[in-house]
Amino acid sequence: MKVVNLKQAILQAWKERWSDYQWAINMKKFFPKGATWDILNLADALLEQAMIGPSPNPLILSYLKYAISSQFDDFSRDLCVQALLDIMDMFCDRLSCHGKAEECIGLCRALLSALHWLLRCTAASAERLREGLEAGTPAAGEKQLAMCLQRLEKTLSSTKNRALLHIAKLEEASSWTAIEHSLLKLGEILANLSNPQLRSQAEQCGTLIRSIPMMLSVHAEQMNKTGFPTVHAVILLEGTMNLTGETQSLVEQLTMVKRMQHIPTPLFVLEIWKACFVGLIESPEGTEELKWTAFTFLKIPQVLVKLKKYSHGDKDFTEDVNCAFEFLLKLTPLLDKADQRCNCDCTNFLLQECGKQGLLSEASVNNLMAKRKADREHAPQQKSGENANIQPNIQLILRAEPTVTNILKTMDADHSKSPEGLLGVLGHMLSGKSLDLLLAAAAATGKLKSFARKFINLNEFTTYGSEESTKPASVRALLFDISFLMLCHVAQTYGSEVILSESRTGAEVPFFETWMQTCMPEEGKILNPDHPCFRPDSTKVESLVALLNNSSEMKLVQMKWHEACLSISAAILEILNAWENGVLAFESIQKITDNIKGKVCSLAVCAVAWLVAHVRMLGLDEREKSLQMIRQLAGPLFSENTLQFYNERVVIMNSILERMCADVLQQTATQIKFPSTGVDTMPYWNLLPPKRPIKEVLTDIFAKVLEKGWVDSRSIHIFDTLLHMGGVYWFCNNLIKELLKETRKEHALRAVELLYSIFCLDMQQVTLVLLGHILPGLLTDSSKWHSLMDPPGTALAKLAVWCALSSYSSHKGQASTRQKKRHREDIEDYISLFPLDDVQPSKLMRLLSSNEDDANILSSPTDRSMSSSLSASQLHTVNMRDPLNRVLANLFLLISSILGSRTAGPHTQFVQWFMEECVDCLEQGGRGSVLQFMPFTTVSELVKVSAMSSPKVVLAITDLSLPLGRQVAAKAIAAL
Repeated sequence: MKVVNLKQAILQAWKERWSDYQWAINMKKFFPKGATWDILNLADALLEQAMIGPSPNPLILSYLKYAISSQFDDFSRDLCVQALLDIMDMFCDRLSCHGKAEECIGLCRALLSALHWLLRCTAASAERLREGLEAGTPAAGEKQLAMCLQRLEKTLSSTKNRALLHIAKLEEASSWTAIEHSLLKLGEILANLSNPQLRSQAEQCGTLIRSIPMMLSVHAEQMNKTGFPTVHAVILLEGTMNLTGETQSLVEQLTMVKRMQHIPTPLFVLEIWKACFVGLIESPEGTEELKWTAFTFLKIPQVLVKLKKYSHGDKDFTEDVNCAFEFLLKLTPLLDKADQRCNCDCTNFLLQECGKQGLLSEASVNNLMAKRKADREHAPQQKSGENANIQPNIQLILRAEPTVTNILKTMDADHSKSPEGLLGVLGHMLSGKSLDLLLAAAAATGKLKSFARKFINLNEFTTYGSEESTKPASVRALLFDISFLMLCHVAQTYGSEVILSESRTGAEVPFFETWMQTCMPEEGKILNPDHPCFRPDSTKVESLVALLNNSSEMKLVQMKWHEACLSISAAILEILNAWENGVLAFESIQKITDNIKGKVCSLAVCAVAWLVAHVRMLGLDEREKSLQMIRQLAGPLFSENTLQFYNERVVIMNSILERMCADVLQQTATQIKFPSTGVDTMPYWNLLPPKRPIKEVLTDIFAKVLEKGWVDSRSIHIFDTLLHMGGVYWFCNNLIKELLKETRKEHALRAVELLYSIFCLDMQQVTLVLLGHILPGLLTDSSKWHSLMDPPGTALAKLAVWCALSSYSSHKGQASTRQKKRHREDIEDYISLFPLDDVQPSKLMRLLSSNEDDANILSSPTDRSMSSSLSASQLHTVNMRDPLNRVLANLFLLISSILGSRTAGPHTQFVQWFMEECVDCLEQGGRGSVLQFMPFTTVSELVKVSAMSSPKVVLAITDLSLPLGRQVAAKAIAAL
């Protein structure tokens, strides 16, 4: 429109449409001939828009942006500034755009520029007011400042505007920096003003601006709950089954749970301590108790130190820990029971450790100690006469931790220079419960792998004999035996993965690793007694048989112990055959077994390892002699002619043999009386009731756990056994069926919290099954839609999101020891779910792109690229051969399909709950969210759902780190 016709257009339009004739006249008066035409062009466009409809075109805002950036830095021109403020007032709370993606991004940038101008204008007005106050003429400045603040407040009070500004901030970081500077300057000027109303208004606007970058991170914490069963179960699971797990992975898992469930930090830390005390109280005596003690007093303080780094401020976290202890001290019955079990003041030791790690100030430690001391005076008598002199395990574990470091240093020395000195150190480790104490301390502090490597090196060093006298030969035999027994004990107690070295190309695998992988029986591991590993060189076997049968005792000089250990299985087979065929009498068998176990216990361990594999292959009536031979090898030899530390070594040997035989004995209902070591070495063995279907056991144990509200250690072991026996799909599918039966909201939510923690037994595989098989089955079968109604449907959506987020955040890390034992699903199962021709990546593009019929959804060249490139995961070049990535992409394709279809039902409601939970659990600034697998075209479908049509939701579900993601978000928000 030409400027010549402007006055008539203004007059006519405002007369007809807005009935504000005078405003138009004043508008012309403000800008006499020779002044800038920008504001007139803006007014012209505004009037043109007014003739079309109530929503201003974004072009108007771009005119305003141009006008204020080019000509209106002179804030002394009151009428011009007032005119601009009037224009802003007309559209700042009702922006919208139904144009192309580029236009919507332009709207965001223009709004950011307008905000910057408005802040500068506000600062200039405040400065004028301050000068006016000094000169005694405040009226003009105060009026303009009030107008500016009113426009600021009106602009920023709109969540939609703040969302558009959030996108603009990511588009133009430098412009946002300028806004932050203007905000600081405005704060400095207003600090000197006496008008409280204007200052308060300005502070509110400043708070809103500062909140824009953090729009997605504000979640309401659960202040109405006091118990969090998921945290409780995760801690119990780690303490019971994964002491050697990396601290960092536990920290990440706990942080994820805290964020997903919006748990306040003091209650979160309190729940960790509660779980630790429960674990201490209910842990079986012996090794399990020592492991729990090490977990609570050595590992958990380290976990909290790392959690402290995740928190926003050191001081705040210290206060939260102090607050958690204040809550803990109120749980007197729990603390008293723990003190009684541990024979000491547990809280005192815990406070000391937290003080050492900088988790509590000295004053807080002293204050809390004093409170607990006063409380304990009213407790039942803790110490009886018989246990008054027994040192508490906590003290022993805390002392063992520095000892581990010293032993590691000792074992780094050259073994050949002082083998007797090293033998003395190792001998002391065998006495009493020293070994289990040291191993528990090493496991809890991440040193067990290093510990095992030292013993493997020692074992390798002592395998070969050389020209040696009798004394060095006996020392070498003992060092071999002790290191072999210790490694077996570590593998059985903490998992064989602790022993295995990292794969080294070309490096020779140590003897013990080879033997352990091929010959050592473990729970669920089937060995072939005819495997080549059990069939070494026949000449060596013959000489060993002769040695065992003829000699009164084993010769040590020049003995190659690794060869003897590998040959013993074949030797035992020959001896067993001779016994069964009547060639050897029982007395000869006794002499042979005495020879086997008389000097080094390792030979007895290797012999029983083969016998266990052999017994599995025999019929019930063929097993007697093999089992009798195991009995003979298990009993100690009563002789004065044994090597040093024999009694201590036999105790470890028996513990190893008992664990090796447990599977076979359980299956055949056979009993072998192993010499008692004073403690139950397998407290969680054989928990399943006999002759009962495992599905019944699963539903029964889950019902009990749900009723109780938390998972105890025994239940964890039962669930683990059932998972192992039934497989991941069976386990997950049946537990999901139990969840879908819940009709009460509070029960369904509790079930989700407990199921998530149970699924942590193997979260990766459970997530693949849940998202890749079970959910698609429910969503695509209309006969099952009724099961997705609220509350079970809401609960399942929540559980699915929690599993997806947990697995995706951790699946690049190492699987835990307990998970590595499980059968891994074939990757092809998931490739078929999500077909991808690696030779033609465009096939994936076509799969995920929008329907050709929906060309109107995305129209510009940029929008067409959105359609073809479709999801953020591809633009981030995510590996689509990864099973989890495939399953997630497939699930979001299904979700997109459901939203795009014209059929509504419980399945569409489920999708809404699923997306709402994704948004609710979103990590601010987190890269690699599961939402990146969602096709970009899903956003426009999702905002059609009333509950999801909010600017915050749009920001949350799009990947704003990508320019394309920002365009999608801007387009969706501008259209709201």
